[in-house]
Amino acid sequence: MSPYDPYRPEAYAGPPPEGPSEGPSEGTPEGDAGSLAARMRRARRARREGKILHEKGFGERTVERLRRGQGLLYHFLEQAGALFAFVGQFFARFWRRPFEVRETVNQMDEVGSKSFLLTSIVGLSIGVVLAMQSRGTLARFGAESFLPSMLALSVFKEIGPVLTSIVLAGRLGAGIAAELGSMKVTEQIDALEVAALKPFHYLVVTRVVACAVMFPVMTMLTDVIAMSGGFIESSLSSDMDYRVFIATAFDSMQFADVVVDTGKTAIFGFIVGIVSCFLGYSVRGGTREVGQAAMQAVVLSSLLILLADVVVVRISLMLFGPPGSG
Repeated sequence: MSPYDPYRPEAYAGPPPEGPSEGPSEGTPEGDAGSLAARMRRARRARREGKILHEKGFGERTVERLRRGQGLLYHFLEQAGALFAFVGQFFARFWRRPFEVRETVNQMDEVGSKSFLLTSIVGLSIGVVLAMQSRGTLARFGAESFLPSMLALSVFKEIGPVLTSIVLAGRLGAGIAAELGSMKVTEQIDALEVAALKPFHYLVVTRVVACAVMFPVMTMLTDVIAMSGGFIESSLSSDMDYRVFIATAFDSMQFADVVVDTGKTAIFGFIVGIVSCFLGYSVRGGTREVGQAAMQAVVLSSLLILLADVVVVRISLMLFGPPGSG
């Protein structure tokens, strides 16, 4: 047989010579069309597979959301349990020595005198604004003379205690949580424990007691300033005598109304103190966690104050009846 002749391929019946294939290459029009068709087929296949993966991803995302919600629920229950354990630890150590009287007085000064200007502004604005807003409505029904009574009931029973407690929660809650959190992350609390100085008594018990004692005092001062603001507005608008204002204001109130609704702020103070100390005392990490603890102390304290107010008001209505009754 003659050797392969490239000019006479029909004369060679053997296998083709080794070398590149004779199919269309990508540089030719036929090769480009074939490559384009292959890419379109792969794109259609990828879309079908992507649709299946998308359907699977939706189920996986649903399961992930359920797991995340379950984790949040477990974290909430864990934190609630830790808070109740912290409250139990407070009552267990409250009766034990040492009694940090001097530090308690210092914390009462921090809660009381250093917050007086803030609560005074709040009380004055409450009285003036409430009197201005209510005057027109009462005058429309010919009951403008009942303005002092309405003002006293509103301030002493609800607006004064709740607003004062929330304002103090914003100031004290963040401060206490940030202070204790900073001491925790810098290991100052651990150093006090190593030195057997009982930091729980010195840092927690004193602050909680100071808040529980001073919240009613600050509430009474706020209420008095609010009534003074209402009287100033009434005297400027209608030239009302102060004796008429006082007699009308307290005509429909009883001593139990003032005691119960002012005394409930002791519960609010306890909530602010114990929540802030718990969040600051249990900080783990660094300065970022300290800031988060301060923010959480304000939010959680305010929320618990409102919830506790609902419970206390309901119990007081069951025990003493509506205001002015009996």
